[in-house]
Amino acid sequence: MAKILNIETSTDICSVSISIDGVSKFLKIFVPESESSERYSHSKLLAVFIDEILKENNILPAQIDAVAVSEGPGSYTGLRIGVSSAKGFAFGIEKPLIAVDTMHIIAKMAKTKTSEIFDYFIPMTDARRMEVYCSVFDKSLKQITPVEAKIITQESFENFKNFKTCFCGNGAEKCSEILQNKNFSFDKNIFPSAEFMGEFSEKKFIERDFVNIVDFEPYYLKDFIATTPKNKIL
Repeated sequence: MAKILNIETSTDICSVSISIDGVSKFLKIFVPESESSERYSHSKLLAVFIDEILKENNILPAQIDAVAVSEGPGSYTGLRIGVSSAKGFAFGIEKPLIAVDTMHIIAKMAKTKTSEIFDYFIPMTDARRMEVYCSVFDKSLKQITPVEAKIITQESFENFKNFKTCFCGNGAEKCSEILQNKNFSFDKNIFPSAEFMGEFSEKKFIERDFVNIVDFEPYYLKDFIATTPKNKIL
Protein backbone atom coordinates (compact mmCIF):
# COMPACT_ATOMS: atom_id res chain seq x y z
CA MET A 1 0.00 0.00 0.00
CA ALA A 2 1.46 3.33 -1.03
CA LYS A 3 1.39 6.04 1.63
CA ILE A 4 1.72 9.42 -0.05
CA LEU A 5 2.07 12.80 1.64
CA ASN A 6 0.06 15.34 -0.40
CA ILE A 7 0.70 19.09 -0.11
CA GLU A 8 -1.53 21.84 -1.52
CA THR A 9 -0.70 25.56 -1.17
CA SER A 10 -1.65 27.10 -4.52
CA THR A 11 -4.13 29.56 -2.96
CA ASP A 12 -4.48 31.16 0.48
CA ILE A 13 -5.82 27.80 1.70
CA CYS A 14 -3.15 25.46 3.06
CA SER A 15 -3.75 21.71 3.29
CA VAL A 16 -1.87 18.46 3.82
CA SER A 17 -3.17 14.90 3.54
CA ILE A 18 -1.88 11.37 3.67
CA SER A 19 -3.44 9.07 1.10
CA ILE A 20 -3.28 5.29 1.16
CA ASP A 21 -3.86 3.45 -2.11
CA GLY A 22 -5.25 6.64 -3.64
CA VAL A 23 -7.71 7.47 -0.85
CA SER A 24 -7.04 10.41 1.46
CA LYS A 25 -7.24 9.03 5.00
CA PHE A 26 -5.94 11.96 7.03
CA LEU A 27 -6.25 15.71 6.43
CA LYS A 28 -5.03 18.99 7.89
CA ILE A 29 -6.44 22.18 6.41
CA PHE A 30 -6.37 25.92 7.09
CA VAL A 31 -9.05 28.13 5.50
CA PRO A 32 -8.84 31.89 6.20
CA GLU A 33 -12.06 33.11 7.76
CA SER A 34 -12.08 36.37 5.83
CA GLU A 35 -9.98 38.56 3.57
CA SER A 36 -8.71 40.33 6.68
CA SER A 37 -7.25 37.07 7.97
CA GLU A 38 -3.51 36.73 7.62
CA ARG A 39 -2.92 35.39 4.14
CA TYR A 40 -0.25 33.05 2.89
CA SER A 41 0.73 31.88 6.36
CA HIS A 42 1.79 28.68 4.63
CA SER A 43 5.39 29.12 5.75
CA LYS A 44 4.21 29.01 9.39
CA LEU A 45 1.63 26.24 9.04
CA LEU A 46 3.01 23.77 6.54
CA ALA A 47 5.83 22.28 8.61
CA VAL A 48 3.51 22.10 11.64
CA PHE A 49 0.78 20.35 9.61
CA ILE A 50 3.22 17.78 8.24
CA ASP A 51 4.64 17.04 11.68
CA GLU A 52 1.17 16.78 13.27
CA ILE A 53 -0.41 14.59 10.60
CA LEU A 54 2.42 12.09 10.91
CA LYS A 55 2.53 12.01 14.71
CA GLU A 56 -1.25 11.94 15.21
CA ASN A 57 -1.53 8.90 12.96
CA ASN A 58 1.61 7.10 14.19
CA ILE A 59 3.32 7.31 10.81
CA LEU A 60 7.08 7.66 10.66
CA PRO A 61 8.57 9.85 7.91
CA ALA A 62 10.38 6.78 6.57
CA GLN A 63 7.01 5.05 6.07
CA ILE A 64 5.98 7.65 3.49
CA ASP A 65 6.47 6.23 -0.01
CA ALA A 66 6.34 9.52 -1.95
CA VAL A 67 5.59 13.21 -1.61
CA ALA A 68 3.09 14.89 -3.94
CA VAL A 69 2.67 18.62 -4.39
CA SER A 70 0.13 20.74 -6.23
CA GLU A 71 2.19 22.26 -9.03
CA GLY A 72 -0.03 25.18 -10.07
CA PRO A 73 -0.92 27.45 -11.60
CA GLY A 74 -1.91 29.62 -8.69
CA SER A 75 -0.39 31.99 -6.15
CA TYR A 76 3.31 32.56 -6.76
CA THR A 77 4.01 32.76 -3.05
CA GLY A 78 1.90 29.76 -2.12
CA LEU A 79 3.32 27.55 -4.85
CA ARG A 80 6.90 28.50 -4.01
CA ILE A 81 6.44 27.60 -0.34
CA GLY A 82 4.60 24.36 -1.07
CA VAL A 83 7.08 23.11 -3.62
CA SER A 84 10.09 24.06 -1.48
CA SER A 85 8.65 22.17 1.49
CA ALA A 86 7.76 19.14 -0.61
CA LYS A 87 11.21 19.00 -2.16
CA GLY A 88 12.90 19.32 1.22
CA PHE A 89 10.81 16.58 2.81
CA ALA A 90 11.18 14.20 -0.15
CA PHE A 91 14.93 14.76 -0.25
CA GLY A 92 15.23 14.21 3.50
CA ILE A 93 13.48 10.83 3.43
CA GLU A 94 14.97 9.89 0.05
CA LYS A 95 11.60 9.30 -1.57
CA PRO A 96 10.27 10.41 -4.99
CA LEU A 97 8.48 13.68 -5.69
CA ILE A 98 5.20 13.81 -7.61
CA ALA A 99 3.66 16.91 -9.23
CA VAL A 100 -0.15 17.13 -9.49
CA ASP A 101 -1.89 19.66 -11.71
CA THR A 102 -3.93 22.11 -9.61
CA MET A 103 -6.76 22.28 -12.16
CA HIS A 104 -7.33 18.52 -11.82
CA ILE A 105 -7.64 18.90 -8.05
CA ILE A 106 -10.27 21.66 -8.31
CA ALA A 107 -12.27 19.75 -10.92
CA LYS A 108 -12.20 16.59 -8.79
CA MET A 109 -13.51 18.47 -5.75
CA ALA A 110 -16.25 20.12 -7.81
CA LYS A 111 -17.54 16.84 -9.20
CA THR A 112 -17.34 15.13 -5.82
CA LYS A 113 -19.17 17.88 -3.94
CA THR A 114 -21.99 18.60 -6.39
CA SER A 115 -25.23 16.67 -6.71
CA GLU A 116 -25.94 18.16 -10.14
CA ILE A 117 -25.00 16.60 -13.45
CA PHE A 118 -22.75 18.82 -15.53
CA ASP A 119 -21.47 18.41 -19.06
CA TYR A 120 -18.30 20.34 -18.30
CA PHE A 121 -16.25 21.53 -15.35
CA ILE A 122 -14.10 24.62 -15.74
CA PRO A 123 -11.80 25.03 -12.75
CA MET A 124 -10.19 28.43 -12.41
CA THR A 125 -7.91 30.28 -10.03
CA ASP A 126 -7.92 34.04 -9.69
CA ALA A 127 -5.04 35.82 -11.39
CA ARG A 128 -5.60 39.58 -11.27
CA ARG A 129 -8.17 42.03 -12.54
CA MET A 130 -10.44 40.07 -14.93
CA GLU A 131 -7.93 37.31 -15.62
CA VAL A 132 -8.04 33.69 -14.47
CA TYR A 133 -5.97 30.55 -14.93
CA CYS A 134 -8.31 27.87 -16.20
CA SER A 135 -8.82 24.60 -18.05
CA VAL A 136 -11.82 22.59 -19.27
CA PHE A 137 -12.78 19.06 -18.21
CA ASP A 138 -15.65 16.93 -19.48
CA LYS A 139 -18.09 15.15 -17.16
CA SER A 140 -15.73 12.21 -16.74
CA LEU A 141 -12.99 14.66 -15.72
CA LYS A 142 -10.98 14.15 -18.87
CA GLN A 143 -9.02 17.32 -19.54
CA ILE A 144 -9.98 18.66 -22.98
CA THR A 145 -8.14 22.00 -23.06
CA PRO A 146 -4.70 22.91 -21.74
CA VAL A 147 -4.29 25.29 -18.84
CA GLU A 148 -4.29 28.90 -19.96
CA ALA A 149 -4.37 32.46 -18.64
CA LYS A 150 -7.65 33.92 -19.85
CA ILE A 151 -9.12 37.42 -19.63
CA ILE A 152 -12.86 37.10 -18.98
CA THR A 153 -15.25 38.98 -21.28
CA GLN A 154 -18.91 38.53 -22.19
CA GLU A 155 -17.78 36.45 -25.17
CA SER A 156 -15.71 34.04 -23.08
CA PHE A 157 -16.74 30.36 -23.16
CA GLU A 158 -19.27 30.93 -25.95
CA ASN A 159 -18.77 27.33 -27.06
CA PHE A 160 -20.26 26.10 -23.79
CA LYS A 161 -23.42 28.23 -23.63
CA ASN A 162 -25.65 25.30 -24.63
CA PHE A 163 -24.15 22.91 -22.10
CA LYS A 164 -24.51 22.66 -18.34
CA THR A 165 -21.18 23.97 -17.17
CA CYS A 166 -19.76 24.33 -13.68
CA PHE A 167 -17.24 27.13 -13.18
CA CYS A 168 -15.41 26.38 -9.96
CA GLY A 169 -12.57 27.75 -7.89
CA ASN A 170 -11.74 31.19 -6.52
CA GLY A 171 -11.83 32.68 -10.02
CA ALA A 172 -15.48 31.72 -10.54
CA GLU A 173 -16.93 34.70 -8.69
CA LYS A 174 -15.58 37.29 -11.12
CA CYS A 175 -16.93 35.22 -14.01
CA SER A 176 -20.43 35.13 -12.52
CA GLU A 177 -20.57 38.92 -12.81
CA ILE A 178 -19.99 38.82 -16.57
CA LEU A 179 -21.14 35.45 -17.94
CA GLN A 180 -24.93 35.41 -17.88
CA ASN A 181 -26.31 32.08 -19.05
CA LYS A 182 -28.93 29.75 -17.60
CA ASN A 183 -26.66 26.75 -18.20
CA PHE A 184 -23.75 28.22 -16.26
CA SER A 185 -23.23 27.54 -12.56
CA PHE A 186 -20.57 29.27 -10.45
CA ASP A 187 -19.11 27.83 -7.25
CA LYS A 188 -16.43 29.93 -5.58
CA ASN A 189 -16.46 27.61 -2.54
CA ILE A 190 -14.65 24.90 -4.48
CA PHE A 191 -10.91 25.13 -3.95
CA PRO A 192 -7.77 23.05 -4.43
CA SER A 193 -7.36 20.76 -1.42
CA ALA A 194 -4.92 17.99 -0.56
CA GLU A 195 -7.99 15.89 0.26
CA PHE A 196 -8.57 15.38 -3.47
CA MET A 197 -4.96 14.75 -4.55
CA GLY A 198 -4.74 11.08 -3.60
CA GLU A 199 -6.23 9.61 -6.77
CA PHE A 200 -3.82 11.56 -8.97
CA SER A 201 -0.71 11.06 -6.87
CA GLU A 202 -1.39 7.30 -6.58
CA LYS A 203 -1.73 6.97 -10.36
CA LYS A 204 1.55 8.77 -10.91
CA PHE A 205 3.22 6.68 -8.21
CA ILE A 206 2.15 3.44 -9.90
CA GLU A 207 3.33 4.75 -13.27
CA ARG A 208 6.57 6.02 -11.66
CA ASP A 209 5.79 9.45 -13.07
CA PHE A 210 8.15 11.39 -10.81
CA VAL A 211 9.79 14.79 -11.16
CA ASN A 212 13.39 15.64 -10.49
CA ILE A 213 13.68 16.99 -6.95
CA VAL A 214 16.55 19.29 -7.83
CA ASP A 215 15.21 20.79 -11.07
CA PHE A 216 11.45 20.85 -10.51
CA GLU A 217 9.76 24.26 -10.40
CA PRO A 218 6.09 25.18 -9.87
CA TYR A 219 3.93 25.81 -12.91
CA TYR A 220 3.54 29.56 -12.53
CA LEU A 221 2.17 29.93 -16.09
CA LYS A 222 3.11 33.63 -16.04
CA ASP A 223 6.10 35.51 -14.70
CA PHE A 224 5.74 36.88 -11.19
CA ILE A 225 4.88 40.57 -11.01
CA ALA A 226 5.40 42.24 -7.65
CA THR A 227 2.60 44.48 -6.41
CA THR A 228 2.27 46.84 -3.45
CA PRO A 229 0.21 45.28 -0.65
CA LYS A 230 -2.80 47.20 0.63
CA ASN A 231 -2.61 46.85 4.41
CA LYS A 232 -2.40 43.08 4.24
CA ILE A 233 0.11 40.36 3.58
CA LEU A 234 0.14 39.14 -0.03
